[in-house]
Amino acid sequence: MKKSTEKILLILTDFITINLSYIIYFYFRVETGWFQLISRPEFLLPMLVIYFYWFFVFLFVGMYRTWFASSRFDELTTLFKTSFIGVFILFFLIFIDDISYQQTSGQRYLIFIYWIIFLLFVGSGRLFVRSLQRNLLLKGIGRRNTVIIGYNERAKEIFNQVNRAKALGLDVIGFVLLNENYIPDTDSDKILGNMNEIKEIVNNYNIKEVIIALDKHEHDLMLDVIAKCDFNDLNIKIVPDLYEIISGQARTNQLYGIPLIEINPQLMPVWERKIKRLMDIVFSLIILTLTLPVTLLVSLAIKLDSEGPVFFKQIRVGKDGKEFKIYKFRSMVKDAEKHTGPVWSTKDDPRITRVGKIIRKFRLDEIPQFINVLRGEMSLVGPRPERPYFVEKLSKEIPLYKRRLKVKPGITGWAQVKHKYDETIEDVKKKLQYDLYYIENISLRMDLKILFRTIFVVLFGKGHYED
Repeated sequence: MKKSTEKILLILTDFITINLSYIIYFYFRVETGWFQLISRPEFLLPMLVIYFYWFFVFLFVGMYRTWFASSRFDELTTLFKTSFIGVFILFFLIFIDDISYQQTSGQRYLIFIYWIIFLLFVGSGRLFVRSLQRNLLLKGIGRRNTVIIGYNERAKEIFNQVNRAKALGLDVIGFVLLNENYIPDTDSDKILGNMNEIKEIVNNYNIKEVIIALDKHEHDLMLDVIAKCDFNDLNIKIVPDLYEIISGQARTNQLYGIPLIEINPQLMPVWERKIKRLMDIVFSLIILTLTLPVTLLVSLAIKLDSEGPVFFKQIRVGKDGKEFKIYKFRSMVKDAEKHTGPVWSTKDDPRITRVGKIIRKFRLDEIPQFINVLRGEMSLVGPRPERPYFVEKLSKEIPLYKRRLKVKPGITGWAQVKHKYDETIEDVKKKLQYDLYYIENISLRMDLKILFRTIFVVLFGKGHYED
């Protein structure tokens, strides 16, 4: 089922079941005559308001995200938790309304009767859609081609298990060997090639999923294997006993009795991502407005201090490898890299101007970057955006470097408040560890923690900075 078709079907089903729940509750509450009414409530307008209330609640928590072979029980569990919170919000809104009209009726507790009706109908609608998707997978519609990396007893066992579990929606096409010089004991038409040919294999067989099944003596190759599979938005999974190899950058995903571990899943819930984006917009507008006098003074100081433009513009690499133009106040001499080519800035870089030293110390040169945040190219918090030249160079030298591109780059980040300038390749490796830690622990709480530490750095002029 296409993603657009799935979302339309879900929205239509929810529209019917949510409104049907309200109609039945309205009949129970009003038409039966079992409960005393001060005045007869309206029917149509409250029904529409309630629907849109639940629509935005569901949208906020990610209940319209793409579903693929996930547990229907998990779907109902998410619905239960979401509706429980939603009904409590409605309960307190009714409670406040009662107080405003000086009513003390206990009939507001009938909202929990509505909750039971809501769960019954909306849950049934959701089960219908998910069961339909499951049946389509069983009939071969919407299935995903899969390869297993490794050719050993464990890999063969996973091959048999996955192919027996048709409802999983995965069709294992064959195996990919780790070493091109390795020759299996038996000739198998299921061997598609080796890791050096992984891109051709993925493209030729339309592969969407990769399962990594390595022997214990091959554990040291894990990072290299993951790095080579990090393209085309491939979903990467490994067998359970390799969990410790990736140092926590995974979560267990039990599907139809087959324990698989998903590499680098989406750890931030949809509702947190939406709040993060809202925070980006609100804070950027506030900061750009409040710092307008500072912007004017800094612009004047830069112009008087040295020859060149006020603003510094440079191409950087953002989320998913998309390039964008970053804006900053110029803190270096004009054409600083004209004779050297791309190089990292150092703490006492002679190219930094007098005004540049001041604005860098208090991070005033970063103010124009809030324009990038407003445009959605950056976030307040995230890994620093790097130049294309260094991204390509470092991705060849450091495994998993491009995983930094899985999230939006930020004005500040965990690596910026914890480590110093990128002066050597070891500095880059160290900061990559902080970036990966942030990505696997990304949350609003983590963002707020980094923002408070950044404020401390700015106010007291202590901390680290990179250009």
